[in-house]
Amino acid sequence: MTLITPLFSGFLAAAIGTIPPGLLNMTAAKINSKEGRKNALSFVAGAVLVIFFQVAVAVFFAHVIDKRPDVVIVLREIGCVTFSILTIYFWFIAKEPKGRKKAKIKRSSKKSRFFLGMLLSGLNLFPIPYYVLVSITLASYHIFAFENNIIFTFVSGSVLGSFAILYCYIAFFGKIEQKTDYLMRNMNKIIGSITGLVALVTLFNILNYYFG
Repeated sequence: MTLITPLFSGFLAAAIGTIPPGLLNMTAAKINSKEGRKNALSFVAGAVLVIFFQVAVAVFFAHVIDKRPDVVIVLREIGCVTFSILTIYFWFIAKEPKGRKKAKIKRSSKKSRFFLGMLLSGLNLFPIPYYVLVSITLASYHIFAFENNIIFTFVSGSVLGSFAILYCYIAFFGKIEQKTDYLMRNMNKIIGSITGLVALVTLFNILNYYFG
């Protein structure tokens, strides 16, 4: 297996996970608009440093889980139920989010923004289960292998992908701000659709495991 495949896979997985408007990318964009690009890039550097370790931990857990097919199927069943509940919640229960209010960000040093990036990234636990699922899925299709050089390349690709998307938010935020407001107003339906699709795919895999 060449190292290009895990590098590209990690980059693509990170891009998909970082593109939707979230705490990290929106904060990076706001810091850029209020304090300048240097502080924004310092924030991004702190965020991707933590992402590096989060992806490494996720791949480690994925390696352990991958050796236990019984654990994998249990996790799939739990995931199917969880995503089904989330789909019902976002489609029928959750209130529509209001438009974003422009936040005031006080001017701070690059050092403080670096640690803010680390803090917010550390509080975001989504990357760990996300990359566990991604690496196990890629391994099942023989696109990824739990070997040291491939793991490091995959993690590096994930960091590069995260940095690239966060940088795009910094560079092009003014052009996408109106579209971002539209996405935020319809975020419940978007998230509900994604979780519903994931629930259906997971259910198909479970049925295929038992009856295939």
